[in-house]
Amino acid sequence: MKKSFSLLIALALTLGFLPSALAEEAAASHLPLIGDDAPSFTAKTTQGTINFPGDYAGKWIILFSHPADFTPVCTTEFMTFATMQPEFEKLNTQLVGLSIDSGYSHIAWLRTIKEKIEFKGMKDVEVTFPLIEDIKMDVSKKYGMLQPTASTTQAVRAVFFIDPKGKIRAILYYPLSNGRNFDEIKRLLIAMQTSDAYKIATPANWQPGDDVIVPPAGSCGTAKERMEKSGQGELDCKDWFMCFKKLSKEQVEEGLKKK
Repeated sequence: MKKSFSLLIALALTLGFLPSALAEEAAASHLPLIGDDAPSFTAKTTQGTINFPGDYAGKWIILFSHPADFTPVCTTEFMTFATMQPEFEKLNTQLVGLSIDSGYSHIAWLRTIKEKIEFKGMKDVEVTFPLIEDIKMDVSKKYGMLQPTASTTQAVRAVFFIDPKGKIRAILYYPLSNGRNFDEIKRLLIAMQTSDAYKIATPANWQPGDDVIVPPAGSCGTAKERMEKSGQGELDCKDWFMCFKKLSKEQVEEGLKKK
């Protein structure tokens, strides 16, 4: 998809449809898509310089952006993510934050969070995951985090899920005014890891321990066999294309240990 986009930009430039500066800006602001390689970059963070995503090879990564330091919604989000960090570490997942602010601003804001802010029983919260300094907006542009109709100077609330192979697996966007649902972020992460471990899909509102969906039958013979055996074994088929099976919480947890 990226190659196709780049080819279109190159063609338009060759034919004189786009000025070179506009072409470069369009390519830089292209939104990575699910299944794409995560765009790589080197950046300064509150935990030192990182080479992304290479430094976290073999891990899942949640890369998330926020509009600005010293803003109330962002403060509640960072406190929540920092409090949940051990839960994500158990899921072999690295958290990485970003905003278009300086490293000094980041440090001052994180110190304020730890020393002064209390929210929903959370206090003395120390943020130890990296927070990227993106003053020039290089990373924000690579990931399509700048959306002019929302703001030209602030990154929207984007969440990128990146798997251990460096592929983008899911993308969430929230408006500037509304905080993210971190329970849903964790649920989706577990769902994707479970799908990878057991080669299944998860239905709407799935939680660990709920029934899961097996891949659709690939032939008429398999479809017929499934329907004939439905309810006699592990499969519960509503129709030939829609079959469920049990997957216990213990099995989910066992699958997660392998990630």
